[in-house]
Amino acid sequence: MKREAVDFWGRAAQALRTAELVSATDPDAAASRAYYAAFYAASALFALQGKTFSKHSALEAAVHRDLVKANLWSVDLGADYSFLLRLRATGDYGGAMHVTAEDAVEAVEAARCIFNAVHEADPTTFEDGDEEG
Repeated sequence: MKREAVDFWGRAAQALRTAELVSATDPDAAASRAYYAAFYAASALFALQGKTFSKHSALEAAVHRDLVKANLWSVDLGADYSFLLRLRATGDYGGAMHVTAEDAVEAVEAARCIFNAVHEADPTTFEDGDEEG
């Protein structure tokens, strides 16, 4: 499972870099990439425990049940995860609704917080985000 966790971690790092790069020019894409940075980071953490999820809603439930309620993550991190999931829906499927520039910046910050929390949970497995995956 460690290899799967490392693979998820690399995807998280790449998604976060992309979100940061496009946040000023494409808020919808930035919100989507920010969500996926958080999604892959959380997936990496759960993969170390042998847990995988096939639905976004299942991973969100696990974040709140297994991380927030277990006091491994703050309530704020759980709220950040849920915010990112909702914002991604707007960015990817919102039709006439679009992510605002301000929300895109907030999304990148939220994703960075989640990314850092996963890194801090196991810094040996999850190398610093400034490294190339």
